[in-house]
Amino acid sequence: MTTRILIADDQEDIRHGFRLILDSQPDMTVIGEAADGATAVDLARTLHPDVVLTDIRMPRMDGLEVTRLLAGPEAEHPTRVVVVTTFDLDEYVHTALHSGACGFLLKRSGPGLLIEGVRAAMAGDTLISPQITVRLLSKLAETPQRSLRQDPLTDREREIARLVARGLTNAEIGADLFISPGTAKTHIANIQAKLEVRNRVGIAAWAWETGLATPHA
Repeated sequence: MTTRILIADDQEDIRHGFRLILDSQPDMTVIGEAADGATAVDLARTLHPDVVLTDIRMPRMDGLEVTRLLAGPEAEHPTRVVVVTTFDLDEYVHTALHSGACGFLLKRSGPGLLIEGVRAAMAGDTLISPQITVRLLSKLAETPQRSLRQDPLTDREREIARLVARGLTNAEIGADLFISPGTAKTHIANIQAKLEVRNRVGIAAWAWETGLATPHA
């Protein structure tokens, strides 16, 4: 199946560049562009794209609000949203992910990661630019650890949560544990429900904050 993509960015050259990159993929097509956040929301609700790529700083409505409206808990028909921006402030990253974004990429990360981000979103994974991941996880490792006494996970779920924190995809987790990617995905959905987190990043954060994941495990 072809992944249908909507691009929201106030810079025409950026939109044009993203379109060239994505349309060059045999399994992707750009179905619309928006130069501001309000138009992006309107187009998403009209065109029903599979993935929305949104910048953060845009006229009329910023990308964080776009993410909340399209992917947040109150969204009537949740849409996969990947934030692609120049700004990697921790506040932006946390807000976007808590609002339901399934990816946070830096524009300088290059075309390869942009394509990977779209494919990860379609696979139910969350992709974050490596520069951001390293910074966030290093900070989590420095914070006081939560107690594991209230840990609601089974042994297998803890094993999977540790692998999620290392950045492995469903397919990689399946290969590592000799289970199918579908089984890994089911386990991850159960973990998210038990931990009351919205996505894989929430699982990773919990694993690092509790000490289940460490820089060496």
